[in-house]
Amino acid sequence: MEFKSDIQIAQETEALHISEIAKRAGVDEKYLELYGNYKAKVDYNILRDASDRPDGKLILVTAISPTPAGEGKTTTTVGLADGLRKINKNALVALREPSLGPVFGVKGGAAGGGYAQVIPMEDINLHFTGDMHAIGAANNLLAALLDNHIQQGNQLNIDARKITWKRCVDMNDRQLRFVVDGLGGKPNGSPREDGFDITVASEIMAILCMAKDIEDLKERVKRIIVGYTYDDRPVTAGDLKAQGAIAALLKDALKPNLVQTLEHNPAFIHGGPFANIAHGCNSIMATRMALKLADYVVTEAGFGADLGAEKFLDIKCRAADIKPSAVVVVATVRALKHHGGVAKADLNNENLEALEKGMPNLLQHVENITKVFKLPAVVAINAFPTDTPAELAMVEEKCRKLGVKVALSEVWAKGGEGGKTLAEEVVELCSQPNDFSYSYTLDMSIEEKLEAIATKIYRADGVAFTPAARKQLVQLEELGFGNIPICVAKTQYSFSDDAKLLGAPRGFVLTVRNLKVSAGAGFIVALTGDIMTMPGLPKVPAAEKIDVDNTGKISGLF
Repeated sequence: MEFKSDIQIAQETEALHISEIAKRAGVDEKYLELYGNYKAKVDYNILRDASDRPDGKLILVTAISPTPAGEGKTTTTVGLADGLRKINKNALVALREPSLGPVFGVKGGAAGGGYAQVIPMEDINLHFTGDMHAIGAANNLLAALLDNHIQQGNQLNIDARKITWKRCVDMNDRQLRFVVDGLGGKPNGSPREDGFDITVASEIMAILCMAKDIEDLKERVKRIIVGYTYDDRPVTAGDLKAQGAIAALLKDALKPNLVQTLEHNPAFIHGGPFANIAHGCNSIMATRMALKLADYVVTEAGFGADLGAEKFLDIKCRAADIKPSAVVVVATVRALKHHGGVAKADLNNENLEALEKGMPNLLQHVENITKVFKLPAVVAINAFPTDTPAELAMVEEKCRKLGVKVALSEVWAKGGEGGKTLAEEVVELCSQPNDFSYSYTLDMSIEEKLEAIATKIYRADGVAFTPAARKQLVQLEELGFGNIPICVAKTQYSFSDDAKLLGAPRGFVLTVRNLKVSAGAGFIVALTGDIMTMPGLPKVPAAEKIDVDNTGKISGLF
């Protein structure tokens, strides 16, 4: 059997015109704004006009802590939606937009894989409908207005040493983490230390994903804190009168994007924050839209359940007043063996001992979902040809002891047909009532919330603050930001803040080195360990393998 790459499979699929997909989704043409033949934006006014429709069931797909062996969370999400359609359920999928940084870096694209993909995958993974560029432009407009205000007399008395707003670019570029700008004399600005975040880490991205409509977006932008005065008073984007222009730049980016799966089922793709440094969920607007149009909505949250799922449940669900009916935790036998100490080169060999050592990672994620958040869960084993019956039986047995079912997902090889078993399990879970709870309450202090996340979800012994973070904590409480959710930025590879501690580590303390309020997004970001808000490229970037021929056909994208 000839092996086909993801991009080959996607390019060989004959896509339907997006207007046909809109019909399948129940989107009237009056709400549709075409971006060529296979992409469209959907006017958010559909939410107002469909307000009396009941919401469908929300299904969250999450995963174990990621490894170089891969887990296939997006693949499973797409395949599950196709599988639900195969068993005659009205289902939609709602995903995040990929960032160019990982596409050209180490991770590759984020459009699924094999026969469970969204298309056009090249467009989705590259410029798509321009949302990322609009977010970057909005972020950098605010930076330009801020520096211009200082240049033009600084009426707000901004202390350039206390500016917290960075510029951004949607590319992994470590060279830009710390820069000095405004050089070249008075006509060229005021010299100061500055830096860049990757666009997906911008608070503008978070605001786009959290906004309920254009007016809510403007109000959130007004609340962004860009820095502090000489007497430590916060300065906001509203003080700089930036909210109107920023909203104008984001007017179209705020509209969810409609595409299709390989099986011509509707898919919303909108918003793209990373779950290790941001809240890691697609937009509230796209999720709400899908819930009004479908009986079952499958969405994902980035990286492992300790990151994306925790933020989805504690931040997004709280803000949007929604709750999942079921959770899918994706794992692979290969990844679990890696957590058990097996090198990537040896993962194809049966190793029950290593699998048993790696299982606690999966079990802790599952326990967090079922016991902390009190949601019904099913484990989806993303099948590989090298998985042995004994290995699969061990995963099933360990999960059964927790009262959680396991379904083999074969969506990579078989598309929706390979997701029918998982789909049936999910439908059964959705029929059960649940007692969804958050991992902390908003009336807790900042420190208490961090302690709750660290001890309940990560199983840390506690939280330690650097002197700088402790000072920031006091300042944020004094400014009245003690009653909002926490967004922890940490490594995705471990429950701890040390990427090398695989499995389910114990006996560690979570170290918080920086606390920053994202007042517009509505949460406090806690940076831990050595996490960076601007990633770097690997030794051999994926960009080296990407090419385009004289017909415009792209290759090497995965």
